[in-house]
Amino acid sequence: MKKLALIFIFIFVYQGVIFANSPAPMPESDSFKSARFSLVKMELVPNGIKDPVVIEAMKKVQRHEFVPKKYHDRAYVNTALPIGPLQTISQPYMVALMAQAIRPSGNDRVLEIGTGTGYSAAVYAEITKEVYTIEIDPVMAKSAGKRLKKLGYTNVHVKDGDGFFGWPKEAPFDAIVLTVAAEFVPPKLANQLKEGGKLVMPLGKLYSPQTLAVITKTGGQLISRPLLGVQFVPMVGEIENR
Repeated sequence: MKKLALIFIFIFVYQGVIFANSPAPMPESDSFKSARFSLVKMELVPNGIKDPVVIEAMKKVQRHEFVPKKYHDRAYVNTALPIGPLQTISQPYMVALMAQAIRPSGNDRVLEIGTGTGYSAAVYAEITKEVYTIEIDPVMAKSAGKRLKKLGYTNVHVKDGDGFFGWPKEAPFDAIVLTVAAEFVPPKLANQLKEGGKLVMPLGKLYSPQTLAVITKTGGQLISRPLLGVQFVPMVGEIENR
């Protein structure tokens, strides 16, 4: 009996650490909640999303809050959706896969390049200590910041700027995630990644085969491991001059 009690206490404390920054859920319709849980059960788990912390985050984050109203009926379909010129909100499976790939911890600090509407940042915010996210479109960055604040994500910090340069004042980071494709890892991002940290990004050109890669910093070197073929919108800004 004492052993069971100790296990229960451990689980409670563990969850308390992981979800310490989780906001209270916004009121929503039962249909949205049901669709979200069904998405996780029918699309994410059968396709390799096994991390229980990531699964719980995907169950909690209300994706319909991050897509235009005209797409609310497709918010919990496992597909990318347009959110602006040459910009999309990633499909839920891809968000979960990238979150799982960084092996998140409740004490991690994550840098995201490509905020969009803030959906991925909200997922990371559920499972890590702090999220720093950069969006090159100042209007979208401002909108995402307001949305995340309204939803209670006080551990997400949004700024507009060129993700090529990262966020040096807040470095180093335990993990870096790019939601835009590039042909190489921007060197300043590599420098801002902690030793032993993971960087996840799509490598490749627009309209050419891209590979989602998990890159680990080991001994100051970047060791890349491919996950699967993907198609993301390209990174823009300074990287176009390189």
